[in-house]
Amino acid sequence: SGRIHTSTVTVAVLPEPEEIEVEINPEDLKIDTFHASGAGGQHVNVTDSAVRITHNPTGLTAQCQDERSQHQNKIKAMRILRAKLLQAREEKQQNEISEQRKAQIGRGDRSERIRTYNFPEGRVTDHRFQVRVYNLENILNGEMDNLLESIHQKIRDRKVVSERE
Repeated sequence: SGRIHTSTVTVAVLPEPEEIEVEINPEDLKIDTFHASGAGGQHVNVTDSAVRITHNPTGLTAQCQDERSQHQNKIKAMRILRAKLLQAREEKQQNEISEQRKAQIGRGDRSERIRTYNFPEGRVTDHRFQVRVYNLENILNGEMDNLLESIHQKIRDRKVVSERE
């Protein structure tokens, strides 16, 4: 039938996300103590065992009043705060990766094409640099030196032209 089918593919190359360490500077914390509410008899009315910790730079808070001891509640609240900070940083990292991805793939329209691989002609065309190379089989096998050298030559030619202007 002689018809040529075309497809569009987008590829994004992104760095591996780094492991996130959460370091909490004690100077960034505001620690409040207050009477715990709920059951507990007379003990809850006379001690400030409940703890609320606020991380000033982010405004995130964590509180705990589960334990009888203020020290235990503080440890638990710090664990909760650390988890919230970790989640916030991971969300920020994911948003940054998402933005990088969107910037790389664009809309995926055919008008945004970078390279065309023409199998019947054995040709690869890089539309950014108007480079055509007729060794598609080699390129698909990872031998991209010819294509890259042609692209580098176009870049050098463009520099020479822009320096003359």
